Amino acid sequence: MSELKKVIAVVGPTASGKTALGIHLAKKYNGEVVSCDSMQVYNNMPIASAAPSVEETDGVVHHLIGFLGPETKFSVADFISCATVVIEEIFSRGKLPIIVGGTGLYIDSLISGISFNDENSEPIRQELEQRADREGIEALIKELQEIDPKTASRYHVNDRKRIIRALEIYKLHGKTKTQLDFESKLKGDRYDCLWIGLTYSDREKLYDRINKRVDIMLENGLINEAETAYNSSAGNTSVQAIGHKEFFPYFKGEISLETAVENLKTETRHYAKRQITWFKRNEKINWIYVDCVADNFASADCIVEDNF
Repeated sequence: MSELKKVIAVVGPTASGKTALGIHLAKKYNGEVVSCDSMQVYNNMPIASAAPSVEETDGVVHHLIGFLGPETKFSVADFISCATVVIEEIFSRGKLPIIVGGTGLYIDSLISGISFNDENSEPIRQELEQRADREGIEALIKELQEIDPKTASRYHVNDRKRIIRALEIYKLHGKTKTQLDFESKLKGDRYDCLWIGLTYSDREKLYDRINKRVDIMLENGLINEAETAYNSSAGNTSVQAIGHKEFFPYFKGEISLETAVENLKTETRHYAKRQITWFKRNEKINWIYVDCVADNFASADCIVEDNF
C-alpha cells in the first residue's frame, strides 16, 4: 500500500480563529487553504458565512469559497468530489493542503475516504425535503431513529440537512450511514491528516466572541446581504443559512430588528455547541484551548513540528 499524502486539518467551532490559523500555517509551511464550510461555497453570503476577504487571506491561495450561485445544490458528495480534485492540484504544485472549516460531516467524510455515489439521489432528496416541509422534521427524525438509531442520536432537531442526508443515504444505497461509515474505516483514510482543533475551555468566552462577531457582521452590512437573499430566495438553496434566515421574520414585519439580532446570536451559539460536540468525538484532534495559551499560532507550530 502506497504511503498516504499528508494534509493538515484545522477544525473547531465558529469564531474560534480557524481562518487566521489556517492562513498562518499555509504561509509558514508552503501551503494553500481548502475551505471546508458548507456555506462559504456560495457567492451571495460572504458576510454571513465569514468568508475571508482578499485582505484577510494575505496572499494565501484559498479554494472552494464563493464559487457557486445560491440556487445550486451542494452535497457532501459534491464537496468530496471538488475537494479531492483541488487537493491533488495543490500536491502537484509541491504545496501542502491546509483544510480549514467547521462543517464536520464534510471534513470527516473527506479525510476518512468515504465515497458517495449520488447518482439518482436528487428525486429522493426532493421527496424528503417535501416531507420535512409537510410533516415536520420531527417525523423524519423518528424514521431515522428506527432505521439508524446511532446516527439519529447524534443529530439535533435543527440538523435538518444531516437528517435528510442520512435518510437519503439509506434509501439510495440500502445501507445506513452508520454501516457505510464502518465500511469506510475498514478501507482506511484517504489522507494522512494532522488534526488541529481550536476551542475554549471557558464556553462563555467563546459565546462572547460569537456575540461580538455578529456585531461586526452587522457593521459590515449583514442586514443588506440578508435582505438581498430574502428578496431573491425563490430557488435559493442557501436561504436556511445561519446569518440570513434569522432576519426573514424581521423583513416580513413579524419581529423587531433587535429580536432578529438576538435570535442570530442565540442560533450561532447553539451551532457552535453542536460543532464542539461533533469534533470532540474525534480522538485524533490535537486541541488548542485558545483562552489557555499565550499564542495559539505557536502552539499549532509545535504540533506540526512534532508530527511532520
